[in-house]
Amino acid sequence: MKKKTIRILSTILPRSFTNFAYRKLTNPQSHKLKKNEATNMDSASKSRLKFKSSEIQLYQWKTGEQPTVLLVHGWEGQAGNFSSIISRLLSENFSVITFDGPSHGLSSKNSGTSLFEFAEVVGIIIKEYNIKKIVSHSFGGVATMYSLSKNPSLQIDKYILLTTPNKFLDRIDTVIEEVGISNKVKHTLISRLEKELKMDLSKISVANLSRTVNVKNGLIIHDRFDKVLSIKESEAVNDSWTNCTLDAVEGTGHFKILKADFVHDKIITFLKD
Repeated sequence: MKKKTIRILSTILPRSFTNFAYRKLTNPQSHKLKKNEATNMDSASKSRLKFKSSEIQLYQWKTGEQPTVLLVHGWEGQAGNFSSIISRLLSENFSVITFDGPSHGLSSKNSGTSLFEFAEVVGIIIKEYNIKKIVSHSFGGVATMYSLSKNPSLQIDKYILLTTPNKFLDRIDTVIEEVGISNKVKHTLISRLEKELKMDLSKISVANLSRTVNVKNGLIIHDRFDKVLSIKESEAVNDSWTNCTLDAVEGTGHFKILKADFVHDKIITFLKD
């Protein structure tokens, strides 16, 4: 069905299309890992973390030499997306822990999840494993910053964001654009979410959250020509975060930034510095 047709129908049947957009927003799609990613994940020590009525898949590699680094994937991603970074961290004798977010990867598939559940899991892992160093990708930055903001007693020494969105409402705009529904449905969807969550979603931005987190040093690495997430998002965060540096790179796009050797070099240098 073409977007123009959907937009017209969503104006006539706003409730049905609001429900459709809500399901798309809260039910991440699964993507199969590439063979080399799956192979690397097989080397991990795996465990299950009880979370509410579900289970979260954890992956750990212990070297015992360098501090443990927590890796937080993006929306509709999974731990295996960090395969190349994990290999490099292990070669530098860092211990690593990562996980599949709620309703992502091999974690339990529920009727729906959200930024806030994702953030809650991040906070649980940081506390449980005394994490001081974090690397996140894309939406994982929103979840991590929200978690740190809600838990100011958590002190992080080094935090690297491999791209980051800024405003939470931008995620809703992305879904609206993908589906092609009307502005009326968009406003209805936002109202529904705000009623459920009892909060003003327009106030949730990584830029605002960065002012309240307890992070000694932050680094954002973002491709200047990222077609999925504009570098302007990271620039807005960097402008508000006093303990942060923005490193604008080229030639990686949104996803290859996870695999680029020169980006791995930047990660290791920052974590060891």
